[in-house]
Amino acid sequence: MEFLAPAKINLSLRVLGRRADGFHELESLMVPVSIADTLEITRRECGGIEFTCDDATLPTGGDNLVVRAARLFGEASGIEPHVRIALTKRIPHGAGLGGGSSDAATTLLALDQLFATRLSREALVTLAAQLGSDVPFFIYQSAAMIRGRGERVEPVAFPHALPLLLIKPPFGVPTPWAYSRWAASREIPDVPYAAQRFPWGELVNDLERPVFEKFIFLADLKTWLLAQPEVAGALMSGSGATVFVVLRAKDTAPALRQRVTQEFGENLWVCGCETVGVLGR
Repeated sequence: MEFLAPAKINLSLRVLGRRADGFHELESLMVPVSIADTLEITRRECGGIEFTCDDATLPTGGDNLVVRAARLFGEASGIEPHVRIALTKRIPHGAGLGGGSSDAATTLLALDQLFATRLSREALVTLAAQLGSDVPFFIYQSAAMIRGRGERVEPVAFPHALPLLLIKPPFGVPTPWAYSRWAASREIPDVPYAAQRFPWGELVNDLERPVFEKFIFLADLKTWLLAQPEVAGALMSGSGATVFVVLRAKDTAPALRQRVTQEFGENLWVCGCETVGVLGR
């Protein structure tokens, strides 16, 4: 069977402080988008978990989040999952789009369906939280407010299909590094950090401050994008390195894409998509 693992963007991300456990307290509106990885999962008679991926830069051993999720499902359900899992990547890694977390959550959801274990959502969320801070969000398959370190997920209505252009340079930003630099970071003069307000909410990301200090390219990219006529808003997603644009009209994406590559180079990953408030609708 084939399962889609969607990306996400953070329309807002507020860092409220450092917690006693070393993580940071967050408040973030996260929304799935219409670009997704694909997991093809088939049952087999024996042999345990066989995992392959079309992206040769990703590990396929026991450290891969998909393999870890499959093993965790087996421990929780008491079923040894004899499965073949083939992952096709469309979401770049190190992008702030949650690709690995989505792959892990989708693996849990898929195996629960394939083996008819009917684990409760709460049980799946508990498993997801053991795999990473963003993984619980993807269990809900909905826009949601995220709090705590990411484990507190409150689904919210978000009926807006915002047309987007996602732009990622050929480098990633390590999430732990971005958070470790948050408290000591400062704003760069003349770079727009202020919240951008719309009828459906606001665009703001407290992690732009530390990330832009080191990766000035992203600050330049966002500043340039906000000056373009097609752009209603622009923001870095998560800890980067993707900057996304909310377009004034969906049909303007090709013209903006062309100018982005002319201005910043052909080695950018650029993808048009839209927000999806509830998956499957």
